[in-house]
Amino acid sequence: MNIPKTSFPRIVIIGGGFAGIALAKKLSKQEVQVVLLDKNNYHTFQPLIYQVSTGGLEPDSIAYPIRKILKDFPNFHFRLANVEEIDTKNNKVTTNIGELKFDYLVVASGSTTNFFGNSKIEKHSMAMKTIPQSLNLRSLILENFEDAILTSDLNERKALMNFVIVGGGPTGVELAGALAEIKKGILPKDYPDLDTRRAQINVIQSGNCLLKGMSPEASQKAEDFLEKLGVHIWKNVRVTNYDGKTVTTNTDLTFETATVVWAAGVKGATIKGLDAEDFVTRGNRLAVNEFNQIKGFNHIFAIGDVACMTTEECPHGLPMMAQPAIQQGEQLGNNILKLIEKQPLKPFAYKDKGTMATIGRNKAVVDLKRYKFQGAFAWYVWMFVHLFFLIGFRNRMVVFVNWVHNYIRFDREARLIIRPFKKNHKV
Repeated sequence: MNIPKTSFPRIVIIGGGFAGIALAKKLSKQEVQVVLLDKNNYHTFQPLIYQVSTGGLEPDSIAYPIRKILKDFPNFHFRLANVEEIDTKNNKVTTNIGELKFDYLVVASGSTTNFFGNSKIEKHSMAMKTIPQSLNLRSLILENFEDAILTSDLNERKALMNFVIVGGGPTGVELAGALAEIKKGILPKDYPDLDTRRAQINVIQSGNCLLKGMSPEASQKAEDFLEKLGVHIWKNVRVTNYDGKTVTTNTDLTFETATVVWAAGVKGATIKGLDAEDFVTRGNRLAVNEFNQIKGFNHIFAIGDVACMTTEECPHGLPMMAQPAIQQGEQLGNNILKLIEKQPLKPFAYKDKGTMATIGRNKAVVDLKRYKFQGAFAWYVWMFVHLFFLIGFRNRMVVFVNWVHNYIRFDREARLIIRPFKKNHKV
């Protein structure tokens, strides 16, 4: 890997997501050598990935080069690498570009889409966890309408314009709202020779409410917003199969559709060497203690989505969101320095800063510790928070200008088929 030798302790971080970047920043000016490994050379702002899928933003608006984030930090090294195995006995990681020894290891590999073992659903549905996946979905959505114009088969046309989103969490709700606004404001102008009123957006939720984990007020208001936008919501329905044409469920309901977006859950992205039952717990996440140490080690840690830290408030682990990841990264940076100096570690305490989701233009729900509000004001708060946490002045300005333009013109100009998507192609 051509990492220079040093007398400083070497800290290897696997993953350039919210947790990994927060940790690297915390250690940036300390007397340690930091090596960050990631299969992409950019950090992705995950909360806005659905806007790439629906043509609201281009991918470079929510991605930022990792090297640029940490370019001014001494003793920092980034390598574009896919980590294949962790050797805990010899303190080294094996990657597709070679091996690397470590003094301290932090697994911040994030999460992947959880298909719950259903290979057919995994094969035929669309995931939306990465930028390449979001571009594939954008192409497929647009290609479906292009195909709908060409076909004279009414059943085929209906299936091409029927969208099924599995999962009623923030991802599913935000995607459904964006698609509903496209149907209302953009499709009639782009496809005047197609009866786009027949396009349907369906959200299938296995539980009895949307946005589980948020307040009942937020859940009900989100449902009201979606229904006013014309979205069909199916609660207490579980998808059992999808063969590329027909969605079957545990009820009598079936859906003929060419597009299923799977937003029903995620699981930890564990790595060989730390994927045994001794380390992995619920949701395929690595069980960690209050210092983010993996069981049996005092120099190997896990943070972010891949880490499962249980508390009284979160018996199944902290939520797999940006804020816990950022806070864990910052706290672990302090603790590793304490560990090097042989000082007592400070236990992690999650500060819940609230949850929010947007459903569309002037429609959002926000749950803060003391206040809960919905509607236009919540939408402005959602926009401000997301702009604030975007990395890079350019990205903030580009996203802000895009949002203002989309708001005034009721448009989404990034609806481009840059690379045609074929369903048998998976990223």
